[in-house]
Amino acid sequence: MFLKRKLTIFLGIFVIVAGFLYFARNKLVYFSRNKSVSNVINDLTDNPNLNLENEGGLENAQHPLSIEALRRGEYPGSDIVVEQTLESGSNYKRYIVSYKSEGLKIYGLFTVPNGNRPENGWPVIIFNHGYIPPAHYKTTERYIAYVDSFARNGYIVFKPDYRGHGNSEGDASGGYGSNAYTIDVLNAVASIKKLKDPSSTPFGRSGSIVDADRIGMWGHSMGGSITLKAMVTTKDIKAGVIWAGVVGSYQDLLENWRRRRPTLAVTSFPQARRWRQELVERYGEPSENPEFWASISATSFLSDISGPLQLHHAPSDTHVPYEFSQSLEKLMKEAEKEVELYAYEGDDHNLSKNFSLAIKRSVEFFDKNLKGGD
Repeated sequence: MFLKRKLTIFLGIFVIVAGFLYFARNKLVYFSRNKSVSNVINDLTDNPNLNLENEGGLENAQHPLSIEALRRGEYPGSDIVVEQTLESGSNYKRYIVSYKSEGLKIYGLFTVPNGNRPENGWPVIIFNHGYIPPAHYKTTERYIAYVDSFARNGYIVFKPDYRGHGNSEGDASGGYGSNAYTIDVLNAVASIKKLKDPSSTPFGRSGSIVDADRIGMWGHSMGGSITLKAMVTTKDIKAGVIWAGVVGSYQDLLENWRRRRPTLAVTSFPQARRWRQELVERYGEPSENPEFWASISATSFLSDISGPLQLHHAPSDTHVPYEFSQSLEKLMKEAEKEVELYAYEGDDHNLSKNFSLAIKRSVEFFDKNLKGGD
């Protein structure tokens, strides 16, 4: 009887405490969903590029995923260091190099054309690869034919590995719940620009090998998202080419992607599953808090994009919806920006059936916008 009475008292206390915690949690969620974006203070990720000492202090701090946070960040890059000289390509040299991003040592593949260097240096293509399981990623594997196509047409190609990939330091935090990979790419751009200085070249050549005014960016799938974010953050990227890009708004990613194909590769690691849940719990659905969701979407900032875009996508792509590229094309035109979209009927996510045609168009686009009259 005594034990039964104690159990009853214990259960009563438990119910009261649980009810109090539930009420407190709902009140917190309601508050976070209804405050304005300018008052959002995020505790989901640690972003050293988020300056909390800026004008207005904490109240005006932006979410680390926001485009504004990217724009406020500092991307000094570093000297590029040659770690290994690889077997040469058809008419270019290949290297594994490293540079610094937020104090992390990031590796990448780097190609330099043979022959006479243009007066102001070679144009550059920053190459943003798509999702590959970080533990399986290797600098010299995948995208070999893609890199070769640009390199043998007179471009320096720099393919950063991103943090947590291959030998790169840091955690592979995913391409959508964090801006870390975009930060790595922005530091890659800054590092490339240092090669404008003739005394900075580590490739055994005198004179400047890079024309810092002629930098383009290519991205596939997740790399397309990184490309778009970079181009609305910095003016250094003069033209962008995106294949099968994850270029929808965050509302599209939330509502029109996972539900269409729940077995997508991007949802195969825990970080990718968590960011959706964490953001919705903290800031509400896009219909409840459109201002916040727009603030983290590059598509909301196309009026500031740094150059023209060329988009390639297969309507039959089962990994990334073709509608993402269609929507981006429409939004670019509404912003009165230059864009072209090529559709490849019956092809796959890698455009493998139309690879030669898509590469030809991509090279021609970069030639037009980066080489000009060369």
